[in-house]
Amino acid sequence: MNILPNLKTGISVCPHDCPSTCALEVELLDAHTIGRVRGARDNSYTLGVICEKVARYAERIHHPGRVLTPLKRKGPKGDGLFQPISWDDAMAETAEAFLAAEREYGSEAVWPYFYAGTMGLVMRDGINRLRHAKRYSGMYDTFCVALSWTGYMAGTGAISGVDPREMQKSDLIVIWGGNPVNTQVNVMTHAMKARKEHGAKIACIDIYDTGTMKQADVKILIRPGTDGALACAIMHVLFRDGLADRPYLEKFTDAPREFEEHLRTRTPEWAAKICDVPVVEIEAFARLIGKTKRCFFRLGYGFTRGRNGSVNMHAVTCIPAVTGAWQYEGGGALHSNSGMYRWNKTMIEGLDVKDASIRSIDQSRIGPALLNDPHDLAGGPPVKAMIVQNTNPASVAPDQTRVKRGLARDDLFTCVHEQFLTETAKFADIVLPATMFLEHDDIYQGGGHQHIMLGRKLVEPPGECRSNHEVICDLASRVGASHPGFAMSPRELIDWTLVNSGRRGLAELDAENWYDVQPNFETAHYLKGFAFPDGRFRFRPKWGSMRHKGAPQPLGPVGAMPEFPDHWNVIEEATADYPFRLATSPARAFLNSSFNETPSSRKREGRPTLLVHPDDLAASSMAEGDRVRVGSARGEVVMHAKAGLGQRRGVVIAEGLWPNECFENGNGINTLTGADQPAPAGGGCFHDSRVWLRPA
Repeated sequence: MNILPNLKTGISVCPHDCPSTCALEVELLDAHTIGRVRGARDNSYTLGVICEKVARYAERIHHPGRVLTPLKRKGPKGDGLFQPISWDDAMAETAEAFLAAEREYGSEAVWPYFYAGTMGLVMRDGINRLRHAKRYSGMYDTFCVALSWTGYMAGTGAISGVDPREMQKSDLIVIWGGNPVNTQVNVMTHAMKARKEHGAKIACIDIYDTGTMKQADVKILIRPGTDGALACAIMHVLFRDGLADRPYLEKFTDAPREFEEHLRTRTPEWAAKICDVPVVEIEAFARLIGKTKRCFFRLGYGFTRGRNGSVNMHAVTCIPAVTGAWQYEGGGALHSNSGMYRWNKTMIEGLDVKDASIRSIDQSRIGPALLNDPHDLAGGPPVKAMIVQNTNPASVAPDQTRVKRGLARDDLFTCVHEQFLTETAKFADIVLPATMFLEHDDIYQGGGHQHIMLGRKLVEPPGECRSNHEVICDLASRVGASHPGFAMSPRELIDWTLVNSGRRGLAELDAENWYDVQPNFETAHYLKGFAFPDGRFRFRPKWGSMRHKGAPQPLGPVGAMPEFPDHWNVIEEATADYPFRLATSPARAFLNSSFNETPSSRKREGRPTLLVHPDDLAASSMAEGDRVRVGSARGEVVMHAKAGLGQRRGVVIAEGLWPNECFENGNGINTLTGADQPAPAGGGCFHDSRVWLRPA
């Protein structure tokens, strides 16, 4: 028997881009090696359950493919040919490239680029301290929440909602715009607990037969981008059949009578033609919602992937306002609790030296920006030097062809700080080896729950890997950036941030592992009023005033947005030339481009696959397993077809971000997606592409 009598357990936090932010128990085999990873049983949200990806984290942290030493490019950009270089030489070359770009073109020619490869506040956001201290170009982050957050905030006025643990008290849990079986497993933990303990029903609204829908009691299959129409039809029935809570509406909403009048023509028959959902299903679902007081709307991130995502998110958020579900324990809505933490990140991000006049470049438009689109450069200089942390734009950014062309520029210097030799790293001039979350200290918040959590350094990093904080502080010293935060350790930054955000300090957090900071019931349910001056939920939002964090101004055709919730048809509708609608949905064993390097995740997912309705396959003279060429106005990819009855005809699904090299022509799935800026705040329209299919 393989018995380890002295096995130790460390407590940490999953750092990946998932609202569950799970509390972890990690087996520590020695100072460098971990064993099994489990969910922390005494965390009231995690409840001992984590996803299969993170449960196998030893496979990732001890992967033989990790970058372990600094590397310098020795071949063409994109080929991935490198030679080892010392840390000092690598940092010296990076600093000189930054200083040269600044001397010739000004500070805005340098663009630090990052995202949510880690959700730790120190390791994710510390790059902004360098940006602000040096007046480098800003980055407007639009990959994920720009559309969904503005849509949710349009009604509530804040990015916060009901305690997700209240799902255990709900009688109906509506999971809309998300697939938590793949992406947020703890939602299912609490929903299943409600079903088991008191017979709660689970409803799922989605565009294909996901793992979540397979476990639901009520299943509504819609066409992509038609959520707003379904929501309006549901509310039409609620008003028509006397299921609206009129006293609540008069007290807590802005224009209930005008909204009811607007909905008179938004009938189930009207919506059925748009959504491709039978009228009888719409009627039955609306009555179920209207007759269930404890109805919890768990709203996912699918809304933020379509051009009309803000309007759709707002429309769905209006439903619990019409029923008054916010009044009841187990009722109301939650998209994210990110707005409730109210961090003071001055020391982490260098906000005290931020210059508001410096331009901000849209993250999703990295391709056009690097190809010198005047719109993206905003009258400033071309981007001449970059440092990339926590993201892999050559794979994950939309309009991939232009992204790769931009990264391949000979006159662009790129330093990529990474754990693996990703697609983006292969375009780099310098690659720096990065730590993983168990190899450094950081602090986390639960976007999908209510905990502030400490992620401890539990093992030593392999090779020459260094943390984001170490790299940024080293680079700052070489380029002449000055700020007190550069002289602080991660733990000092954590303590400063806690204390200056009105929380207890690091010593107490270290002793307790996490703080539960859930607001009281009245606050979480907006029973003291919604987060607008008049305290009223907005059925009639002021779209022109909506801002996402860091947005320089409203984006897209804001003036054309509907006055009240509606079906706003600005999506990429199918045409004769592009007769299919494509969504690039999350896979169970990948998380964006993370985990697509681990053998077990690749084995589970198989290969790049396109889910196609069997009738559509037959009409295109193809069969399951055939190679299929998929094209949009932006490019084409080759995949293998898989027949599935789980979506409407004309809808195709590509699950997961496979590495570009796993596709025949080296073009990943985001070759097909667009980088335009939808109203009101921009965003990546990853589930909103029209395509054609042909036999390969």
